[in-house]
This record gives sequence, C-alpha cells and structure tokens, in this order.
Amino acid sequence: MNKKKPSIGRYILLLIFLLSLYSSWSLFIRENFKVSSDSDTEINIEIGDDSEIEDIILILKEIGDLKDVWSFKIISTLKRYDSNIKGGIVTLKEGYTNNELINSLRSPERRVIDIQIPENVRLIEDMIVLLEDSAGFNRGELQSFLDTSSFLEDNNLTIETLPAFFIPNTYQIYDGLSVELFLDRMKREYDIFWDNSRLSLCDSVGLTPVEVSILASIVEEEQDKRIDERPKIAGLYLNRLNNPLSFPYLQADPTVKFANKDFTIKQVLNKHLRFDSSYNTYKYKGLPPGPICIPSINAIDAVLNCEEHDYYFMCAGSNGDGYHKFTSSNKEHNKNKGKYKKYQGLN
Repeated sequence: MNKKKPSIGRYILLLIFLLSLYSSWSLFIRENFKVSSDSDTEINIEIGDDSEIEDIILILKEIGDLKDVWSFKIISTLKRYDSNIKGGIVTLKEGYTNNELINSLRSPERRVIDIQIPENVRLIEDMIVLLEDSAGFNRGELQSFLDTSSFLEDNNLTIETLPAFFIPNTYQIYDGLSVELFLDRMKREYDIFWDNSRLSLCDSVGLTPVEVSILASIVEEEQDKRIDERPKIAGLYLNRLNNPLSFPYLQADPTVKFANKDFTIKQVLNKHLRFDSSYNTYKYKGLPPGPICIPSINAIDAVLNCEEHDYYFMCAGSNGDGYHKFTSSNKEHNKNKGKYKKYQGLN
C-alpha cells in the first residue's frame, strides 16, 4: 500500500510556523545588538532632541552590531519609541535584545546646563546673541525662529517688548534643547513670576506686566547704585504718566541715551533731545515701545511697590552720595540742576 505523500499545504503551514518562530525569536528573544568588542566596557551615545528612528539606527551601527534592523524597527513601533524619542545621553554595555535595547534608549540621562539671563542688557540684538550663545544655539537660530514663527504674536509680544519676556535669573535647561522648547520653558518661568500677587499689584498701579517692565527698565537705568531709591523714582514717573495734561511727555533721560544708542552720554543736551526715535520720551508721548534694558527683579518690584508722593521732578544730588533731589515744582528743580552743574563743574 502506497504511503500518502505530504501535501504542499502542509509544507506551507510548516514553513509559516518556522518563519513565525524565527520572527518571534528575532523580535523578542534573540540578542539583536551588541556593543563592538573593541569598545570600552561601556559606551555613551548622545541622542539629539530632534532625532528620528533612522538616526538611532545609524548611531547603533556605528558603535556596535545591529543584526536585524527590521526587528528593531518593529519593536520600536510596538513600544512607541519611534514616535517618542527623547534626547540625552544613553550608556550601553555588552548585548541587548530589542526590548532591552529600547528600554535603555527611551530613558536617557539628560545633560543639564546653566543659562544665565542677566539684567541690564540694553540692545535687543545683543540680548538675542547672548541667549543663543548661552543656550548653545547656532548664531541666528533664535532670531530666525522669532522672524518665521508666530511666537511673538501668540504671546502678545513684539520684538521691542521681547526683553520684558525674560526674567533675569539663572536657569537649568537640558543641553541641546530646541529654540521652541527653550522659549516654552521661559514662558513657564514668566507665568510663575507674574503670579496673582504681582498681577494684583499691576492693577493697583494701572499698568500691564509688559508696561511695568518698560517702566522698570527706565528706573533701572536711572538708579543703579542706590537701589532703595527706586520705588521713589517709579512713583515720580507714574505721577507724570497719570497727569498727561501737565506732563504730556515722560521726559526720561535714559530713553534719550537709548534712542541715540550712546550710553556714554553724561549730560543730555538739546542735540540728543532732537534725535527722532519712538524711544525718545521727549518727542513721543507715553512709555517707549519696549524696555530699554532687561530690568532686574528689584526694579520690577520697585515699580509694583512704588512710593506715593507728589514729586514730578528729580535731579542728581550735589553732594556725591548717589541719591537724587526730588521736587514738586519746576522752579525748585531748576535750582537743584544749578547746584548739580556747579558740583560737576559743568556750564
């Protein structure tokens, strides 16, 4: 009696079974990656925040033996690693299954750097370059993002008011952070700073947070030595702003220096006052279009906690103590100016 020959269908089923077994082994059990034998015991790889799965595969091939790329890709998709790659430093050692490898890759150590946003940076272009250098961006990268994105509009800012957005302090950020994520972090810090208590003080002085920062930058430039005098100076400028009929112009000398882009000016002269710029508060009414420097937290709080008085004029003192002389009348103010000029030996 002739034995029955196995059908082709059975061979196909067996082949499918063996392929499934091999695939399962390759996907889940097999050691699919091993660090190169000529490498040290451990090797660190750096993954960028904008890396894609192909970038990871390229790195793995450079430092070791990735046997099956297809199985690595499948497990990356199943574990959603390919759509959620995090930047940072990953330490790899010896061999890994796909599952073990992806578990290691998805939990990188992120290198943290300190970035200092200093107060008193005057020019916007200088501020942008300083931030690019401090955060490790390419030169022009931050400026390009501001020019091409909706960031300023989304945050009710202009390029002129941008200095008000940065609260001077030292922050820790991840190295390699993108410009967008960096600005998102700064927005969180801005919102933390402008808490309900400070916003309530904004209402009490009748200014928005940006306007407070603009006035604070003027106060900062007016008094950088005797900072206990800042609340009095802030009160003086608020008196002028709140009395536009008698004081249609703020007439703040630091804005004239900023308008002229000459910070060496010791005595503001008529030629400086004639300079046509929206920052020149002798020619344009109200506050300038933006801060004339990044104001310190002390200057911001000086505006929010300004002194209430009836002073409208001030002049540098004539005794060298660094304080100003405050008056309510222009007549007294002119007397104080005369004393100061005599003290300084000015004509």
